[in-house]
Amino acid sequence: MNLILLGPPGAGKGTQASGIVDKYNVPHISTGDIFRKNIKENTELGKKAKEYLDSGKLVPDELVVAIVEDRLKEDDTKKGFLLDGFPRTVFQAEALDKFLQSIDSKIDAVVNIEVDKGILVGRAVGRRICKNCGATFHIEFNPPKKSDICDVCGGELYQRSDDNEETVSKRIEVYLNETQPLIDYYKGQNILLTIDGEQDIKKVFQDIVEALGSEL
Repeated sequence: MNLILLGPPGAGKGTQASGIVDKYNVPHISTGDIFRKNIKENTELGKKAKEYLDSGKLVPDELVVAIVEDRLKEDDTKKGFLLDGFPRTVFQAEALDKFLQSIDSKIDAVVNIEVDKGILVGRAVGRRICKNCGATFHIEFNPPKKSDICDVCGGELYQRSDDNEETVSKRIEVYLNETQPLIDYYKGQNILLTIDGEQDIKKVFQDIVEALGSEL
């Protein structure tokens, strides 16, 4: 099962991604994780990506595609994968389709979690992240058992400096504007599954599973 997960900042993608990879036993492929791994291991692709990131520039589509394709060639993706954070543009989506066709594969479904912008801002402002393992919590919707302590590893939780109302609002607006062409692209392929992300976390996951069940 080859899946793509879409959703604006604050839509709860991290939580749903964890549930999906556990249920379907597929690797969670995040572009951020891939970049960090390649940079840490000092690969040729990592060196190129670091040059752009260090100069504050966006990593070009071609390089992002190359890094993702390199990851998709690994053995653990043969039974499927969940892409998170990629593709971000129609160019990347078309390149991904072309690559998958070359290995006789395809994207089975694109899960798009939809949440109203006003709700997203509130969610992001209340978000807390573990300094140690990166687990995410929310002071209202998914609070840790102990204040400012990670349930997973016991690490310290913190609020990102850019998780303020003005910055978050701009971030969401940019995401929505940039992602709409991508949503239209997958809608045209009849593989887009739109999920109401304003529900309880468990209900959102239940809806994802039901939608995937009817598609695959």
